Amino acid sequence: MFGGNWTTDKLQRIRKYLVAYTTIMRKQNFKQYMYIDAFAGTGWLTLKQNEQSELQSELPLFAGIVEQDSKTNLEGSARIALQVEPRFTKYIFVEKDKKRFEQLENIKLEFPDRDISLSNSDANMFIRQICQNQNWIEKRERAVLFLDPYGMQVPWDTVAAIAQTQAIDLWYLFPIGVALNRLLKKKGQINESYRQKIDIIIGTNEWYNVFYEERKQLGLFGEELDIVKVANFDSIKQYFVGRLKTIFPGVADHPKLLYNSKNNPLYLLCFASGNRRGSPTAIKIAQDILRRE
Repeated sequence: MFGGNWTTDKLQRIRKYLVAYTTIMRKQNFKQYMYIDAFAGTGWLTLKQNEQSELQSELPLFAGIVEQDSKTNLEGSARIALQVEPRFTKYIFVEKDKKRFEQLENIKLEFPDRDISLSNSDANMFIRQICQNQNWIEKRERAVLFLDPYGMQVPWDTVAAIAQTQAIDLWYLFPIGVALNRLLKKKGQINESYRQKIDIIIGTNEWYNVFYEERKQLGLFGEELDIVKVANFDSIKQYFVGRLKTIFPGVADHPKLLYNSKNNPLYLLCFASGNRRGSPTAIKIAQDILRRE
């Protein structure tokens, strides 16, 4: 069972997949299998007051993740990945903010027996560079990459670069509620800058004709055409899954909607596998994790 707090929920699901992944990969003949965290932060997550109260009931399920000296600090995805057994052969953590990066550097001292590479750089630039500048298949290298942006920071070009490696399994916390749905005005009157933002993260402008419809309304002067929003969270979810399927050989059909304490959808936890041969097993494991309550 997973906890009610969406932050702990996502972390528990990611951790379960990482354990399954490294268990399988250590039996394979790969040169390296890496964990890449593109928005690593400090390595810690600081919970708000309302999140702390939600967390208390989850502590038996999340033993060892909360710092003993302070119940407000939760170990983030980078620290969780470093504690997964069996281990990855390499860890890559990216953080653009200089202050957060300075705190993240301490992680090397805490885990001196791990092969850790840190980069104080823009996540999208770093990911595209590492994806495009090496032949992953030829070098027999694989990776799990976690995209946990703060909002709409990940353009579709970055996701496409990940897929093109044919070697990376992607966990993507897509900002379906905190960003995308808020820009989808009910009457379809979206200003150009917002439309461009949506185009960039989805990778096409065709979304508009899917999320909106022209309908005839009876007005004072007879029938009038009105543009109305027909998209809901479920249809947006399915549309984004379809977009992922255009570039990845394997995509989990049932990504997980993560809700806040007021039951409002925030993020969509998605999974896609880039390697055609390995994707059936990866999808089976990820989908089982995503479906669990």
